[in-house]
Formats: sequence, C-alpha cells, structure tokens
Amino acid sequence: MTAQTCPRQHQRTTMEIASLEPSLYTVKAVFILDNDGNRLLSKYYDKELYPSMKEQKNFEKNVFNKTHKADTDEIAFVEGMTIVYKCSIDLFFYVVGSSQENELMLMAVLNCLFESLGQILRKNVERRCLLDNLDGVFLVVDEIIDGGVILESDPQQVIQKVNYRADENPLSEQSVAQHITDKLAMTSNIMQSAKEQIKWSILK
Repeated sequence: MTAQTCPRQHQRTTMEIASLEPSLYTVKAVFILDNDGNRLLSKYYDKELYPSMKEQKNFEKNVFNKTHKADTDEIAFVEGMTIVYKCSIDLFFYVVGSSQENELMLMAVLNCLFESLGQILRKNVERRCLLDNLDGVFLVVDEIIDGGVILESDPQQVIQKVNYRADENPLSEQSVAQHITDKLAMTSNIMQSAKEQIKWSILK
C-alpha cells in the first residue's frame, strides 16, 4: 500500500515545489480603469487566466470594488492574485501577478508604467489625456512587458525606446501609427530570424 501511494505523494510534492519556483513570466495582466471602474486599457499575458472577455471584466470589476476607495498606493490579494495598484485623479493602474509573486517586482513595473506615462502625457495623467494618447500608452506598456516578461523598469529607457522625450510634445497620430508599423516590422524580422535559427539547429 505504501509503495503504491509514494509515487503519487512524490508527484504532488514535485508539482507543489514547481509552482513555488520563480518564473520569468512575472506579470499576469496589466489594466487601467477610470474612476467608475470602466476599462480603458488591458493586457492579459496568461491565456489560462480569465480567457474570455466576460471573465476579464468580472475580475477587473471585483478588483476595482475592493481597491478604489484606497487613498494611497496599495497591495491587494484578489481571487488568488497579487495586485499592486496606484490611482491618479480619475485613473486606476493595476499590475497583476501570481499569489507567490514578489510584490516589489510588480511595484517596480507599476512605478515604471506610471512615471513613463507621466512623461509622455506631460504630467496630465488623467482619463481624457490618456484616451487622446492611447496608442502611445500601448507602446509604453509593450516596452515594459512582453508576454508577461519584464523587459524594462527604467522610465527613461522606456521613453527613449518609444521615441518620446520629456521636453517634446506627444507624438502625433501619424507618427504613432508609423512607429507601430516600424515596431511590427521589427517584430516580424525578429520572429523570422528566430525561425531560421531553429530550422538550422534542427537540421544540424
């Protein structure tokens, strides 16, 4: 009897340990809500976490209801997720990680996002200004996080990468669109190069 149950116990223990090991995919989701809890921007990096739009919005509503009355930056634990958040005028910024995630890492992402947006929006971090520059906001998020992996936590580096400067006006719609086109082309080239490397490694 003991010999039969040991492998299962070992398997469970191994799975539990694996779940506690640090992961490169630190961020599960990022979203920005207005002061009524309406979604302005959201990106979910874990396909198994709230896969449908309805599940995502229910989660965001639950998070908002439990956090929007806070007067200061906080850390919350909602539905098994670790959430760090910050409010500014009529906006709420959220970064979501797993229950085992390091809050300091998530907070570094949140602060980088907030400070970067503060620069591109010329410190007008409020709903109307954010919606007027939404394409640029998406670019900032993509420079900080890629598929859940933290790429950058220095706001100055983020600003440089999306071709913003603190002493210049925000990008026009045309220049933002061109930047997106260039970014997509660059991503496509990187993916093609990766495929070629994989193909040649297999042939070897």
